[in-house]
Amino acid sequence: MTLARDHRIDFFRGLALIFIFWDHVPHNPLGQITMRNFGFSDAAEVFVFLAGYAAVLAYGKILAREGFLIACVKILRRAWVLYVVHIFLLAMLMGIVFFANSHVETRDLVEEMGMHHFISDPQQALIDELLLRFKPNLMDPLPLYIVLLAGLPLVLPILVRKTWVVVAMSVALYLMVPLAGWNLAAIKDGVWYFNPVAWQLLFILGGAAAIHSQRPRLPDTRPLLRQPLFMTAAVYVVAAGVLTLLWRWPHIHDALMPSSVSNLLYPISKTNLSPQRLLHFLALAYVTAKLLPDTGWTQNWLAQQSCRMGRFSLEIFCLGVLLAPLADMINALTDDAFAMQIFTALVGAGLMALLGAWLEFNKRLNQTSKRSLPSATPSESDRIPL
Repeated sequence: MTLARDHRIDFFRGLALIFIFWDHVPHNPLGQITMRNFGFSDAAEVFVFLAGYAAVLAYGKILAREGFLIACVKILRRAWVLYVVHIFLLAMLMGIVFFANSHVETRDLVEEMGMHHFISDPQQALIDELLLRFKPNLMDPLPLYIVLLAGLPLVLPILVRKTWVVVAMSVALYLMVPLAGWNLAAIKDGVWYFNPVAWQLLFILGGAAAIHSQRPRLPDTRPLLRQPLFMTAAVYVVAAGVLTLLWRWPHIHDALMPSSVSNLLYPISKTNLSPQRLLHFLALAYVTAKLLPDTGWTQNWLAQQSCRMGRFSLEIFCLGVLLAPLADMINALTDDAFAMQIFTALVGAGLMALLGAWLEFNKRLNQTSKRSLPSATPSESDRIPL
């Protein structure tokens, strides 16, 4: 499998990380311009799909070069690193939230973040944390990625050779969610907010897209308006966007939406990745890929900042998780002043970009020092995108 880097992957992964940060700061005005306001899906779908895309590109190369055993060991080692990061990130997040809560008198940030379980039963909370069952707000995507990545060795050899076999199996597993109600357990008899049994389909589809992108194919030279698949996807994206905007005016929505259609469409579950959300994201991804080919637009300065964040997605995600409650605290101390909300949102995104710049600079320093040694070889972190 010949690998070629598509810079759009880094760009949209970085953009998704900014959107996730903005979406998790309550009352943030910039949260009104993120994906969730213009369709059924949001940045979480982007994050999971591109995680599958990047993982299959990276570990597919290792599989072809070093064999299944080495690829399996490296995947599981990476999953272990993510697990350790999850534990430390949760500890840091709890410290920040408790600190913020001590300075905000008008709201209970601990309750809003879902951390009262740690106060009421700390011993059980620590056990649930180790079992990935205690996941306060903001923390849900990382445990999901840990589980999906840990399961990748089970399907990777088949995925790179018989892609549609794995996709068919993944779809069958996804269809079992509404039939059997499968999900993983969380605290207090709850379930995972991101159901891995459902969201695995998006991860697998990302991997399948990565494999498809590496295979030679004839480009479709027809104008976009004459491509039936593009037009169908575009119509669905526009219709979903209009409907989502109408949610802001329930009386207009109810007047225009027939009850029979409403009963068929709703509810749209994020936990179980409802077909409406899945199809919207796939349609949006297809339309975006068609309208924005990788023709060099990612090389401008602003796009490069997003690309850099996308290349170091784990570190940037962790920083965003920690910045969100701090931004919320600062906003609350100023009675959610509009100017302060804009300021904290932009400063947070700027700090994420600065971290990406520092990580890339540090990586180049390491590469330069290793090239100066005759026996130096590229490290795993240089070969595998984060």
